[in-house]
Amino acid sequence: MEVLNPSKWVDNYADYLYNYTIVRVNDAVIAQDLISETFLAGLRSKHNFKGEASERTWLISILKRKIIDYYRKKNSNKGRAEVLVSYKSGDIEGNWLEENAADLFDRTAEDRMENNELGLAIIKCLNKLPVKQGEIFKKKTIENQDTDVLCKEYNITPSNLWVIIHRARKNLMECLEKNWYN
Repeated sequence: MEVLNPSKWVDNYADYLYNYTIVRVNDAVIAQDLISETFLAGLRSKHNFKGEASERTWLISILKRKIIDYYRKKNSNKGRAEVLVSYKSGDIEGNWLEENAADLFDRTAEDRMENNELGLAIIKCLNKLPVKQGEIFKKKTIENQDTDVLCKEYNITPSNLWVIIHRARKNLMECLEKNWYN
């Protein structure tokens, strides 16, 4: 049975939760707010954790509810109609939010070509980042290096690390908007 370790949540799950959230809300500030709310809700309800799922899976289930709540508030009547539509047909159950998520295995040749082009644009934009920012971003988000190791290597605090990563994400998005979306 797995035991919760809230002191490691930011190090262990912040990037994963951010990547999960950003594709669903498409706004960095809202994504960060939802992740913060998820961590707070996890702390408040840690006594409900039974250890039947992994810590990350448990946090994702909290985050999913936060995302649904966000759309419910944002779209009130429309949100209820779209986000909360559940169905049951015989033994099959589902809901709108999960059914409309992209199926990674249902890709057309055009999707693959677009993904290759996007990958090249991301690499080009990564290479345009300031050297230190690019190194830290790649090591943390791509290589998944430990926060403590990176802080020691670059002689920075965890707060500085997250500011650098945030700025790198912002710079990447600006670069991609110029080089990919147009």
